[in-house]
Amino acid sequence: MSAESSNLSNIEHRAVIKYFVKKGKTPKEIFEDMVSVLQEYAPSYTIVKKWARLFQQGRESCEDDPRPGRPVTVVTEENVRKIEKFVLADRRIKLRQIAEELQISKERVGDIIHEHMNMRKISARWVPKMLTPFDKQRRLQTSKDFLELVWDNIDEICDRNRG
Repeated sequence: MSAESSNLSNIEHRAVIKYFVKKGKTPKEIFEDMVSVLQEYAPSYTIVKKWARLFQQGRESCEDDPRPGRPVTVVTEENVRKIEKFVLADRRIKLRQIAEELQISKERVGDIIHEHMNMRKISARWVPKMLTPFDKQRRLQTSKDFLELVWDNIDEICDRNRG
């Protein structure tokens, strides 16, 4: 069996355990069977024991139980657009101000700005981490224009510095 085909997901491991529990195998037998087939990709004996016990107690689902805590639902397209609007209107805006306005945590606002908008704060201003091709072209053209201006007036510039 190839490494790729033996690398099963947790849910697939649990389905195998459930199958063997229904056939009446013990957790030790299940573990040994899974190791013989899956080798290093087999779940640990502790995991096999835990899921075998749950299936013996009548559990049917192979899925994880929902975890406590609030899910991260604030990173939405709508919030990204709202935050982008705030930042573009005022590049000096603080995370706290945006967080208070949108009623979400500063951490989530920071995550949206850094990860989704690809910006960072430099000298109290939010700036893009990467320039767009248009921005790069504009900077290149501005630099060329400036160099041309300098070269056209090099004598005047040098005379100013001497006198």
